[in-house]
Amino acid sequence: MSILEIVKEPDPILRKKSNDVKNVDESLQRLMDNMLETMYRAPGIGLAAPQVGILKRVIVIDLAKEDEPKKPLYIINPKILWKSEDLISREEGCLSIPGHFAEVARPSKCKVQYLDYNGKTQIINADDLLSTCIQHEVDHCDGILFIDYLSKLKKDMILKKLIKTKKEKQIL
Repeated sequence: MSILEIVKEPDPILRKKSNDVKNVDESLQRLMDNMLETMYRAPGIGLAAPQVGILKRVIVIDLAKEDEPKKPLYIINPKILWKSEDLISREEGCLSIPGHFAEVARPSKCKVQYLDYNGKTQIINADDLLSTCIQHEVDHCDGILFIDYLSKLKKDMILKKLIKTKKEKQIL
């Protein structure tokens, strides 16, 4: 497996909509395996294909704690069928926005239809952290980042810091 490079904001690819996957084959499974390995190494709990520069509706998630066996979830072509009206506010971070965290309110539950690792249609009823994570990663597939839910002031502050960090790295 390969570790992929994680794209950082303000890279324009993060703001583009991803395309549906036409068929699940070995190359897509290899991509998902590499995405999962990249996410574990980062470390993170979710990663969407746009975050590694690929505009496909593909997500990997694993909420297992360090001392638990890994429980990867492969989500291809996610469609959120339903979201609860009750919200849960949780601190979110993002591998594409390293070092920045903010409280984001999202529906506490959602129902999602998707294709699994083998291309079989699945439906999952997610709540709590899994619901938040799925919504966060689906947003990536739609060109939306968690900072888009923040006030303009907070978002602008984070973006300025990211741009400054990117410029400093280019100088080195």
